[in-house]
Amino acid sequence: MTTTLAGGRAARRQTMRRIRPRRSPAVPLLIVLWAGAAAVLWLWWDNTPSLADTTSKILAAGRITGLLAGYLMALVVLQMARVPALERRVGTDRVARWHAMTGRYTLCLVLAHVFLTMWGYALQAGKTLGDIVQQTTDSINQLPDMGKAAIGTGLLFLIGILSIGGVRRLIGYDTWYHVHLLTYASVYLTFWHQITTGNEFAVEPTAKTFWYGLYGVVTALVLWYRILTPIRLNLRHRMRVEAVIEETPGIVSVLIGGRKLHRMGAEAGHFFRWRFKAPGMRFSSHPYSLSAAPRPDMLRITVKAIGDHTSRLRELQPGTKVWAEGPYGAMTAQRRSRGKVLLVAGGVGITPMRALFETLPGATGDITLLYRANTTQDLALWGELAKIADERGARLMYAVNSPDGERPDISAESLQRKIPDVDNHDVFMCGPPGFAQSVYEALRGAGVPARRIHHESFEM
Repeated sequence: MTTTLAGGRAARRQTMRRIRPRRSPAVPLLIVLWAGAAAVLWLWWDNTPSLADTTSKILAAGRITGLLAGYLMALVVLQMARVPALERRVGTDRVARWHAMTGRYTLCLVLAHVFLTMWGYALQAGKTLGDIVQQTTDSINQLPDMGKAAIGTGLLFLIGILSIGGVRRLIGYDTWYHVHLLTYASVYLTFWHQITTGNEFAVEPTAKTFWYGLYGVVTALVLWYRILTPIRLNLRHRMRVEAVIEETPGIVSVLIGGRKLHRMGAEAGHFFRWRFKAPGMRFSSHPYSLSAAPRPDMLRITVKAIGDHTSRLRELQPGTKVWAEGPYGAMTAQRRSRGKVLLVAGGVGITPMRALFETLPGATGDITLLYRANTTQDLALWGELAKIADERGARLMYAVNSPDGERPDISAESLQRKIPDVDNHDVFMCGPPGFAQSVYEALRGAGVPARRIHHESFEM
């Protein structure tokens, strides 16, 4: 059985009437962030006397690594705040990569800061490098706020270890997610020793004001977008499960009702983080894309059962309350810059592509969807896709394995053969990482510029 949510014409009226691609603010944001790092370096340099001996040099190195680590900690939290300008304009997956990279740099700087500072303190006290452990213990016991900083540093390293790819896969998404929230506690605990023991903040009141302002703004953004905004959204829209439909073996659609859902600001290509208030699912929040254009009274997600959480979706009962956060994502019609569009879906990556296939404005022949699956039985929502293609005059193609298991050829040559003007298309793509990478390389080989290949991964 399949579900159909009509409303393509209405949804298309809500998308752009003329092609006005919205530029990503990623480059200006990165310039601002680097300018902040430069300001931190200047603050350190301005407050660093002449480095006359080895001890002074080591302590100075400890101070600069500490300042940079403190600055990056604020950025780590900012990247977790789910600010719409980042989530919808830059892209959730790109922000997640920034977050992971910033977190790694922060850990390295914190390690360097602790080692260099304790080594410098040991030398000041007439000790040697071999006494660094004892010096660390003495500093924690004697200096203000160092006990809290030690706990916060320990939490930060725990989070870092559990975020390593292989370890994260072993512990599961839900455990990693909830442990990751300890980042807030870690940043809070380590903040205070920066103010009370940091030389720059002791001699420069302006620097202290800036530091308080930086962390204050980041804290306000977290409170607003991570707590208050979701509460307001869910109280206003009162979402609940209406039905669960099996589309193909292992793939289900969840229909979610509510009040005035079209005012949530969601578009085709967006996703939400969903929490279902059912046994075993209350404390799990997972990102799923909309698989149909939003309607005033209905949203739909379509999910493949590949884990504990996704497998439980088929057991949801009508009336189950739903808590959602979003909408998120940048893979919407706003990215479009050409009249012709190619949508490429791999497996359950069809969900955002199906919504875009229905809603992207275009004349006959302008919109093409290429759907990759292992077998024809795995082509979820195929009936809906065929109907949309027929009504809109769009092209619908599929690529499945041959009866003997041979994978279909999706190369630059095959794309140019099937779509001769593929290099004049915008391409929206969603699928497993390996599939996405191979298609990306094929598209680049076929002459599609990188700026017109739009892909967003939810492996976060």
